[in-house]
Amino acid sequence: MPVQAALLRFSPRLARTFPHWYHRRVCRLFGIRLEIDGAVVRDKPVLLVSNHTSWLDIPVLSAVAPVSFVAKREVGAWPGVSTLARLQRTVFVDREKRTAVGETAGEIIERLRLGDTVVLFAEGTSSDGNRVLPFRTSLFAAAKPPQRVASGVPDAVVQTIALTYTRLHGIPMGRAERPLTSWYGDMQLPPHAWALLGAGPIDVRVVVGPPVPLDDFTDRKSLARHSEDEVRANVLRATRGLAADAPVEPVRRLEKPAPVRRRKSDEERLAKWV
Repeated sequence: MPVQAALLRFSPRLARTFPHWYHRRVCRLFGIRLEIDGAVVRDKPVLLVSNHTSWLDIPVLSAVAPVSFVAKREVGAWPGVSTLARLQRTVFVDREKRTAVGETAGEIIERLRLGDTVVLFAEGTSSDGNRVLPFRTSLFAAAKPPQRVASGVPDAVVQTIALTYTRLHGIPMGRAERPLTSWYGDMQLPPHAWALLGAGPIDVRVVVGPPVPLDDFTDRKSLARHSEDEVRANVLRATRGLAADAPVEPVRRLEKPAPVRRRKSDEERLAKWV
């Protein structure tokens, strides 16, 4: 932490790359073995859209490429974690205040203009690792209106990342094993991290989608739809052990079903004839 704090003050360029070096060693410490399919663009500003299952996603993504993150405001108040988040130049968003979304969008755009790669966990929370939660379109405010991005960052691109923890000691993980790597609900961080440290080698499949210019999307909903479909498909392939280009069935979530009509009781039906 002292090294990164000094780099933030005296060498912003190295401050972007040092966490990448550091987290690669953290992954080795925890026995995390990365299987990476695709590559994050390095010569353009990138909005990197990912699914989210665990605090472990942070070192994994940081080991893949030099990145910074978008996190909910509460993370900035967590003891210890807040310091690490700030050292990695995290952008904090207050999801309860509508006006704060615009401020966050402006900060993300500024980071992109500086050539950064910014990670967005589009589900807005972590899942159990067995599914991808619906993406929250409000978190894609950096792409609305698109002319703001086009005028400030004309060469910015979006890429998706699908993270799937696939094997423990070389044996495929199923629903019963995924809570070992997934951190969600009321799980406490210290015991979860301690259990993970002693669990043994864990393989994680990281599928990086092709870059698409941000200007190709008309609004944040179209960007969210593209990102969610691509991440869902790649997570499904990883959980089934399929190749990255293997065809899968449509994965977009269905529209909300029509409300179920309440069935009248016998008393209600009889009352009509009384």
